[in-house]
Order: sequence, then C-alpha cells, then structure tokens
Amino acid sequence: MILGLDTGTRTLTEAEHLLHDLVKALGLGEDTVACTHFVRTGDGPPHVACSLTVPHLPGPAALPDGAGTASGAGRTGPEDLAEGAALAAIAHATGTGGRLVLFPGHGALTGTLGVAEIMARSGIERVVVLAHTGDPAPDTPVVTRDFVRPQWCDGKIVLLTMPAADGRLMPAEVPDPTPCCADHG
Repeated sequence: MILGLDTGTRTLTEAEHLLHDLVKALGLGEDTVACTHFVRTGDGPPHVACSLTVPHLPGPAALPDGAGTASGAGRTGPEDLAEGAALAAIAHATGTGGRLVLFPGHGALTGTLGVAEIMARSGIERVVVLAHTGDPAPDTPVVTRDFVRPQWCDGKIVLLTMPAADGRLMPAEVPDPTPCCADHG
C-alpha cells in the first residue's frame, strides 16, 4: 500500500532525509519505493510532500509529530498537510508524478553504466534525453555521479538525462545544485 506523508518540508534535501529516516525506523526493505512531490495546499506556499510503499500502515508513534498522512481514503493530521499527503499518495499510486529517491536497484546505480544496464539493474523502465526525440542507444554510457533520481511519468519510472562530454549522458538532476542567488547578492 502507499502512504502519503506531509510535514510541510521546504526542500528536497529535507524531504529525502525524512524518507531515509522513516524507511529505517519502519525497517523497510530494498524494494521500497519512496518519492518526493512538490505540492501546494490551501493558501500556503509550495512545499515537498512524500510518498512510500509500506506493507501496512504504521502507527502514529512511528510517524513525525504533526505530520499529515493519507492512504486510500483515510487521512490523519492537520487538514492542509493531510491534503498534501493525499496529493502525493495519488500521484504515486497512479504513476503520474513523483521523484523517486528509493526504488528497487537504486543502490546498484553507481559509476558509469550503459542505458540498458541501468534498466537491467533497477526499476527504471525508460531513459530519455532532454530535448531529444527517441530513446538513447542501449549502450550509451550514463555517468551517474552516484545520484539517480528518476520520476514517475505515464505509469513508468523514467530517468531524465542530458548530454555530457564524449557522447555520454548524465542524469538531469545534479547531486549538489548551486542554490539560487548563490553567486549574487
């Protein structure tokens, strides 16, 4: 089953830490699918909600204090956070949205791997290249930088890449992006 969780987290990094902590606390396995989702609820600013697969719903003691949750038609916690959790859970369940932080095989995606190797080692079902039509050749090398964050798209787990040097590709999302306004005051 899918659990949506919203604590009003402002950044992807904070949301990823929340997911890793929750997966560890719940003792979930390598096959867990855990995602981040940008959501906006009520009049509040956009923020990051989470979703993850769980074998059963955890009790309130296992969840962060004040979190909104959603699973199926059930919701708990503050209304705006429960709404964000529901949006995340729906996107995850339908495969229409969500940035995957944890997914089957994510730990095996290190170094430089061919497109076909990435799909064979993990749950990633398709690799696409920004601003290109058609899929890359199966033997096209992808420099993972040990940071691979695919997305749900049309019910499939898709890794968005961009061209890199020497005919290689790299994931479009970089591990340590320069914060906005970092180079100007």
